[in-house]
Amino acid sequence: MRALRYLFLLALLAAAAAGGWLYWFATHPVTLPRTPFEFTVKSGASVKSVSHRLADEGLFAEGESFWIVARVLGKGGAIQAGTYRIDRPMTPLEILDKLRRGDVVLAEILFVEGTTFRQWRAQLAANTNVKQTLAGKSEDEIRTALGIAEALPEGWLFPDTYRFAPGTSDLDLLKRAHNAMKKRLADGWAGRDATVPLRTPYEALILASIVEKETGQAGERPIIAGVFANRMRKGMRLQTDPTVIYGIGEKFDGDIRKRDLTTDTPYNTYTRDGLPPTPIAMPGAGSLAAVMHPAETNALYFVGKGDGTHQFSDTLGEHNRGVAKYQLRK
Repeated sequence: MRALRYLFLLALLAAAAAGGWLYWFATHPVTLPRTPFEFTVKSGASVKSVSHRLADEGLFAEGESFWIVARVLGKGGAIQAGTYRIDRPMTPLEILDKLRRGDVVLAEILFVEGTTFRQWRAQLAANTNVKQTLAGKSEDEIRTALGIAEALPEGWLFPDTYRFAPGTSDLDLLKRAHNAMKKRLADGWAGRDATVPLRTPYEALILASIVEKETGQAGERPIIAGVFANRMRKGMRLQTDPTVIYGIGEKFDGDIRKRDLTTDTPYNTYTRDGLPPTPIAMPGAGSLAAVMHPAETNALYFVGKGDGTHQFSDTLGEHNRGVAKYQLRK
């Protein structure tokens, strides 16, 4: 009987020692083998496998305590896949919470204003952090998946920097950009100047894409939008080169020629009245704002000066002199 009590006492002491060790281990920050310390958890990995992996990489002295703590606390279930970064000493409890929350290192992708849907697809396809699901899909299939009712997805994606967990699909990123554009367009349309000669939000999106391609100067966008608004009110053709270039497509070699301006396509605003049938690029916030609130101007024409800015003119004669000065002087 005495021996039994002795063994029982030893078992209690061992359990107390083990419990004390686990408590100390769980609540004391670990020393990072390197700063920052990054590691990747694969999809479906268990806490036990991750525990041994982190021990192998030098974060823990051994690989048992971490997963035992998780099991004792009832937190040994699903953890989130992804790449994690630890920038400071953390306790195993904090690390466990980080794994369960999926506090992964986020990747970034920047879509620039004025780029096209074709360029977006190429950019997504080249990003190794993006899960590729759209390879081989037609533009129309993607448009349908995004829920876009218009003929093309062009213009319907808001250019911005998007942060995402590695492994996010290309379609999910496009959905985020589409939702962002829908909100921007709806908000802008609701607060637009009532005098703008645009009938629908989609027309505003089309015109914003043209303004985006016409200038990279933020201060000029409202003026250019004002010029186009004036032309539309007078029934004049827009006569804007970027729409012609978009209509030429991949055959465009960098130079626009007279035959390009006279060859009719749905996007040739020299040969056709009104707006082109779709946007020609992804407009940014500045261009959207410009077409909703164009500058008050009498100008009907503008010509590039060769330095990224434009000369604006009220009359054709003044415009022709500007063309002779800035475009024909070579």
